[in-house]
Amino acid sequence: MSVLAESIPVRAPQAAAAARVRVARTGGAEVRVEEGVLELPGDFPLHHGGRLAQVRIAWRLAGAADAPVVCALGGISAHRRVCLTEDARDSWWCETAGPQRALDTERFRILSFDYLGGSGGSSGPVAGTPFPAVSSYDQAEVLHALLGHLGIRALAAIAGASYGGMVALAFGERYPERVGHLLVIGAADRPHPLATAWRSVQRQAVRLALDCGRPQEGLKLARALGMATYRSAEEFAARFAGAPAREGRRFVFPVEEYLFARGADYAARYPAESFLALSESIDLHRIEAARIFVATTVIAVREDQLVPLADARALAARLPRGRLHEISSIYGHDAFLKEPQQLRSIFASALGSAP
Repeated sequence: MSVLAESIPVRAPQAAAAARVRVARTGGAEVRVEEGVLELPGDFPLHHGGRLAQVRIAWRLAGAADAPVVCALGGISAHRRVCLTEDARDSWWCETAGPQRALDTERFRILSFDYLGGSGGSSGPVAGTPFPAVSSYDQAEVLHALLGHLGIRALAAIAGASYGGMVALAFGERYPERVGHLLVIGAADRPHPLATAWRSVQRQAVRLALDCGRPQEGLKLARALGMATYRSAEEFAARFAGAPAREGRRFVFPVEEYLFARGADYAARYPAESFLALSESIDLHRIEAARIFVATTVIAVREDQLVPLADARALAARLPRGRLHEISSIYGHDAFLKEPQQLRSIFASALGSAP
């Protein structure tokens, strides 16, 4: 049954207004930063059925005026503030994007947006209310609408990591004429069943906590489990091999302290309903690699538990214009956040060939 747009409560971001332009200063460089909210008129049809009414998308564009545009997209908790914010802690990719970085804001404009259904300034779930299934294709449609709104004929590239890599693949399949190159890090054409198994347990923990009126407790547990999958066995062995400490009648293990501290931090700033929507979107992801005729650089991390190396190799083999780079990192799936130097040479090669 189709879900009517009028029946779905949607969290409304700030009122749509004219784009705001300012100059950000970092490392002695000045960079133009433009931000705004795009309001999509009428109903927005969703790939898995149903519609959303009056969708709004918060976006950000940073870099040299009139330079080629690269869209940067991260994991499900990433947002439009890729780089160049007043507080570096508020930028999710500041080691990779910025002046003289791998995504050089002196050479490119870096575009991003808050995901539909996420926790940022774009339309998302209302607390305590279910949200319809969101697809990576839906996020690709949002990006396509955003390009039209901004008057961008084509992107030089999309640099997508984790969920962002899935969105990049979906966009490349649907709109090959609107992007010159795809850089896909830690993503494949479909999720691995073991990764879906972990995420299914995470979502069920959050649902049970929602039913008990303690959503943040469930999100804390889900994120703790997630952290155990984002990194590698080698890193955990090096950092958390110490003896447990006794607290009252039980022992607390070093890795336990780390996981639940990260879980508590995440739960304090991310809505449970948004996590459910975008975590499910990862596991619903399916694209047809053979239909992507855009030049695509697949970057695989050998230690990635969520996207096994075999899956990345298979994706690259199915892509008509695919090229595979394999890197090693103790940070596993999180290597896209932690290995800017390894990414730099790969990005330079791919972006140097982008139109």
